[in-house]
Amino acid sequence: RPMPPPPTPPTPAEPAHPHHLEQQRRANRDAAAQLGLLPYGLRTDGIVTIEDARARFDEDANTEFNAKGKEPGYVDRRPVVRVAGRVVLHRDNGKLIWMNLRDHTGDVQIAVSQRDCQDQGFPLAKLTDLGDVLVAAGRLMKTKTGEITVWAKELLPASKCLVPPPEKHAGLQDVEIRYRQRYLDLWSNPETLKVFELRSRLVARIRDFMHSRGYLEVETPMLQTLAGGAAARPFVTHMNALDIKLFMRIAPELYLKRLLVGGMPKVFEVNRNFRNEGLDKQHNPEFTMLEAYHAFGDVETVMELTESIVRDAATFIAQQRGGDAANLTLPFGDLNIDFARPFERVSYASLFEKAYGFPITDGPRAKAELKKRRPNLAAQSGAHIDAMDDILVVNELFEDKEHGGEAQLDHARPTIITDYPTAISPLTLPKRDNPKLADRTDLFIAGMEIAPHYTELNDPDVQEQKFREQLRGLDAEKNAEENTFRTFDEDFIRALKVGMPPAGGMGLGVDPRAAGGAQKIGEASRGPPESGTPPAGGMGVGIDRLVMILTNQRTIRDVMLFPMMRPE
Repeated sequence: RPMPPPPTPPTPAEPAHPHHLEQQRRANRDAAAQLGLLPYGLRTDGIVTIEDARARFDEDANTEFNAKGKEPGYVDRRPVVRVAGRVVLHRDNGKLIWMNLRDHTGDVQIAVSQRDCQDQGFPLAKLTDLGDVLVAAGRLMKTKTGEITVWAKELLPASKCLVPPPEKHAGLQDVEIRYRQRYLDLWSNPETLKVFELRSRLVARIRDFMHSRGYLEVETPMLQTLAGGAAARPFVTHMNALDIKLFMRIAPELYLKRLLVGGMPKVFEVNRNFRNEGLDKQHNPEFTMLEAYHAFGDVETVMELTESIVRDAATFIAQQRGGDAANLTLPFGDLNIDFARPFERVSYASLFEKAYGFPITDGPRAKAELKKRRPNLAAQSGAHIDAMDDILVVNELFEDKEHGGEAQLDHARPTIITDYPTAISPLTLPKRDNPKLADRTDLFIAGMEIAPHYTELNDPDVQEQKFREQLRGLDAEKNAEENTFRTFDEDFIRALKVGMPPAGGMGLGVDPRAAGGAQKIGEASRGPPESGTPPAGGMGVGIDRLVMILTNQRTIRDVMLFPMMRPE
């Protein structure tokens, strides 16, 4: 059917009259143009970073110049550099103007002398405002106060800043502005830029690590005809050419498992996922994730992989900060997290008993405890609690953030919770020696769920049975958020019938309740494809949350360049 025409975009409002400070900056820009300069610059070759320029300073040559510089025939040996950056400090001392330029590597002082700079350079320095981008070339020297300085012979404009910058000492502190105008945050707060440089290098390091382990990096669809692989509400769109509904990817799991069926033994993807859900300090609707699967592996395979990735990442961060790579105790808020020691392992049952004083097998006491801790829920639907399966009640208590099993963990020590009950992990392979327990574990760091791990279920008949139970609503005890979306991926079941090898799965930095933990809704991923998948282990690393912990940032927005914000 023909699609309706797209809505007409709103007519932009007439521009407001410029603020008097902007008017002054525009006047300075026009005056620079009258000097024959191009206020927005041209290509400039030979620019070095400020860090490199400072490293080229020659103390001996500077000392020699100070002693012999005025002698006839003296040859100046001080290095000449060309740097570019944004003006973050400007002091006009009449015939000598001092400026500090900043690029992504640091700051350097520039001295512009009326006597020594080219004809247009000194007038340009007089017309320069804080925030302008300039190119300066000259010899490196050191002032009497010991400051390495570029004594400018040439000064050129590169871009005029028409917006007054943040106050020079306090920097940009308004959190709302920092997130909305990241371009302003990056140059006014050097620490912000360092965090994102670390993030980029960390992702490259993780990719290199996966390659070193023999994993093949692949790309799977971001637009999908069915939203599967996690219990999450998808974003929905429409493809005009085929006149079909499409969903933004909520997880790459189903496609990666198809590749195991096809014979790729170890695959991974660094991917963008989209979930149409809430916003908080640990969640953004668009996020980056590493997910990997290992044929003929199991939960132990991917637990070792996760621990190795996290420890290697912590080693990298320690090295980048100039610390001792052998000391992997990194700060996160008030915590000092030790990544060097083997990650602790503790069972689900022992944590529950430590929290409440009775075992997970005591269903009646668990129901009484839930009613006591949630009186409002008990008053409204006490009968519903009585009708719930005992283990679901136990899990509600276990996941209580203040009093439950997870609250018993030492936040300063990475810990893996093991031996989850099979009843709350129906899509995970049960343990061979105890079918009541699932081959599933979760890694916690700093009180956050970082990585669920699984031995993947690869029997197509069991997978289909579990999947149809979900479609019939036999998981109705789950909350409405997780019950919002259900699909049946027939092609994935067909792939499982071809045969998927045994596999272990892991999701690092991903909420296990959304990434394949307790009773995932609307996904057939943990069941085997009809084509038959070999036994396999899989994992998924939430890059944003991992970077957040390793770089000591308390909210996920601080590690995302452009986090989701409500429109202004």
